[in-house]
Amino acid sequence: MSDFDAIDSLLDAVGPEAELPPCQVRRELRERARLSKAQVARALGVSPSTLSGWESGRDPAGEVRTKYAYLLDGLNAKLATETETETETTAEPAAERPAASGTAAAAVTSTSSPEVGQDEDEVELLAVPEPCVLCGRPAEQRVAGFAQHLDPSDCQATPVETPKPEPAAPSTQAHEPRTVRPPRPAGGKGTAPRGRAFQEPSGPADLIHEAVHAVLAEHRGDVEAASAVLLKRAIPDAMRLLDETRKGARYDVIAHPWIPDILKKQTSRGADQIWEARPKWTRPELPPGKHEVTALDINGAYLSALKTHLPLGQLEHSTGFAHDRRRAGVHLITPPAWEHDAVLPNPIGQRDEPGPLWVTEPTLRLLLRLSGPKHGLCEPPEIHESYTSGATENLLEKFRIALKDARDTAIADGDGLTLEYVKAMYSKFVSTMGESNYNRELYRPDWMHIIRSQAFANLWMKALKAHDAGLTVVRAMGTDELHVIGDWRRVFPEGRSVTEVKVKDTYTAGTGTEASMGEEQ
Repeated sequence: MSDFDAIDSLLDAVGPEAELPPCQVRRELRERARLSKAQVARALGVSPSTLSGWESGRDPAGEVRTKYAYLLDGLNAKLATETETETETTAEPAAERPAASGTAAAAVTSTSSPEVGQDEDEVELLAVPEPCVLCGRPAEQRVAGFAQHLDPSDCQATPVETPKPEPAAPSTQAHEPRTVRPPRPAGGKGTAPRGRAFQEPSGPADLIHEAVHAVLAEHRGDVEAASAVLLKRAIPDAMRLLDETRKGARYDVIAHPWIPDILKKQTSRGADQIWEARPKWTRPELPPGKHEVTALDINGAYLSALKTHLPLGQLEHSTGFAHDRRRAGVHLITPPAWEHDAVLPNPIGQRDEPGPLWVTEPTLRLLLRLSGPKHGLCEPPEIHESYTSGATENLLEKFRIALKDARDTAIADGDGLTLEYVKAMYSKFVSTMGESNYNRELYRPDWMHIIRSQAFANLWMKALKAHDAGLTVVRAMGTDELHVIGDWRRVFPEGRSVTEVKVKDTYTAGTGTEASMGEEQ
């Protein structure tokens, strides 16, 4: 290819993007074709949550946009042809029209009359029953791409009793190959959990180990090259793991809801209006004398923060002073005065300007907790208005546990490659779910702020625990740095688990060392 040919190819690629119909038309075409989100997503090579975003206002880009436009054009043409055919046959006498087969009739019934609470476009009729992803019994419908029972009464937790095989008759062929059992999921202990007749050959944690092994094999054991590849694909792999852990879940992940303006960046390089309450505090004065200060490192701060109250759907506006613990979101509050800055950081962080500010659910709950009768450290915050939705604390729990188990296994095995890969998965997952070009499958800036604030709130509660136990809290920084004076091992377990802490540094501070303290600040 000559230089001019290469330039021509480049110019062709810069041509106008394929046109797409409005988002409501995209969904209508798919629904009229009786295609589920899972079916279309598989055909395009994306996740169902990404397709939901395209049907809610976001647009794909690049090659996948061309594929999506091609699909929609094809559906439009096919449905138009079917409409013309139906119009021509409406005058046909009923006696001359062939009766619908049982399968076709069942399909019409399934798609036109779904069970209450089911999304019509997610239900597919299966010609051959498949094991239900929840209970293992044969199911005749597929919901969101997974075989499930639509009627909860049909979905039983008790596994189907499988008849035991007859003892094999003695064979003269002593060397006949034996059937090999599928391997247990990595990191698991004991037998497979009971309660499901159908067990997947691998669990979510296996996706992590399989990815590491595959990349290592591809690069012939070159750890450095494998690490570069794994870190680069950490975001799509995290989204794949999220989809895997959401199989059969009670709540759907709404990937691209409407977002209020306060959660949108004011400029392309600016920030939105949410205050995350990041701590950056140093104790003003130390007790007299010299002291040995231990800087503790909080393990897996963002990983632990995935367990937090997350809003499920679109945020709804409300005003008033009441806080509904069944909901979560962001709140405009006037924070209470904090009179303990000499010994503990302010729960809302270091803020220069007084007055109301928008905070997240974890910050509000922390302030309400500290104002309660157990602690009584401040007055309750004044709530002016909120954007909230129904919430659950366990939305990302299976996702968190899969990452935690893989992290624990990597530490036990001394597997630094997997450890860094897992860390990149959860840290990049949190940092790119807002307005990011690196993750177009999930647009939840509210979740991003809430998870970060939960990490800050977790650190603050560790500072309070240290203070209540008689330790002198010297510093609290970011999500994972806590400096204390005293026997911290009687308060915090030492180790690398997410429930433990490890020593980051030790230094001397106090009388005669003010200069060194100032330098470290």
